[in-house]
Amino acid sequence: MHGFANPARFLRLARWLTPLCLLVGLAVTSAALLYGLLWAPADRLMGETVRILFLHVPAAWLGMAGWMTIAGASVTELVWRHPLAAIAARAAAVPGAVFTAICLVTGSIWGRPTWGTWWVWDGRLTSMLVLLFLYFGYIALSDVARRDGGNGRVAAIFGIVGAINVPIINRSVVWWNTLHQPASITMGKSAIDMAFLWPLLMAAGGFSLIFAGVVLARMRAILANTQAEARLRRRAMAEAG
Repeated sequence: MHGFANPARFLRLARWLTPLCLLVGLAVTSAALLYGLLWAPADRLMGETVRILFLHVPAAWLGMAGWMTIAGASVTELVWRHPLAAIAARAAAVPGAVFTAICLVTGSIWGRPTWGTWWVWDGRLTSMLVLLFLYFGYIALSDVARRDGGNGRVAAIFGIVGAINVPIINRSVVWWNTLHQPASITMGKSAIDMAFLWPLLMAAGGFSLIFAGVVLARMRAILANTQAEARLRRRAMAEAG
């Protein structure tokens, strides 16, 4: 893990890994979505609305995975003082929030013909909305720490504490009487027909690669901005001296 603590070494790896993740992710995701929109059969119960699952499910997965990335990076920052951990957490926050918002929007579109309403204060929906607000809070805290030169420990602690919401999202359909359907994919088994399962897994994998590519690109941008600011400070100090 500490082998990539050197920013120069990380940048050498990220320079070729970023476009690879983005290009492969876009190709896989495009194939999965095209199949889902054009060739996948209509579901016996949900009809044509089932096609939205190829976007909704990966978005839900990456909304939760994004926060777990923040929590894992925050633990690494606090315990091992890894110099890139805080940058990784900041880089994952915005794409994680975007996927969470996509999950909520597509879920509402799916819910309108399925449940007859755009929104209900259902356990799954409400906990996912809480996750979006947590993202907003983390982004604000990390931006304040960066802009004002404050202590990033507050944002890191917030990232760890906020992870409590992820298992709540996952288990909400079990713990509460909910309109949202139970989990269709569990360890070792699936209730989804193979005509939907394989393209769904492809879409999830493709979106995950896109997520990874965006996080790497944002880490590179944050490092570049940090280095540029450091050079400007050194120049200003030299001119003042």
